[in-house]
Amino acid sequence: MQREKTIESRELDGLGEVVIPEDPADPTVVGEISNRRVVAVGGVLLSICAGFVAYGFLGDDEPERRSVPTASVTYRITGTGTADVSYLAKDAGGSATVETGVELPWHKTVRVPLGKDPAVSIQLGEQGGEASCALAIRGEHQRRATAFGAFGRATCTGDLPAERD
Repeated sequence: MQREKTIESRELDGLGEVVIPEDPADPTVVGEISNRRVVAVGGVLLSICAGFVAYGFLGDDEPERRSVPTASVTYRITGTGTADVSYLAKDAGGSATVETGVELPWHKTVRVPLGKDPAVSIQLGEQGGEASCALAIRGEHQRRATAFGAFGRATCTGDLPAERD
């Protein structure tokens, strides 16, 4: 007579521990093992996803940039009326910033990256007039130019060394 193994029947393994044989036909035993695996794998996946989310909030999306050395540059425009003004500044990413219809006189002090040549440009409107631009680097006067008449233009540039003085 062949003996059937059931959950109630217990065997001892070589270490003296009780072994409950798995019966693939018994849904309670297989289901418990499958559920444990699903929960374990789900927990691992949830932890990985939480790590990516935390990195997204706390991590830095941009590579670390070195601080670019700058110099103080003062742009000054004298005259009366209005003019369009363009100038170079660090906060503009090293490209020109344009302000239209600026009331004169006007001045602005900005930081310009070393190695970039600071410049300020003025353009008078249709009514013309006279306006002058001036440029100072680290408080030292560098250039001066004057615009005359309708749509008159003037540009002041300076030399800013690539390294600190």
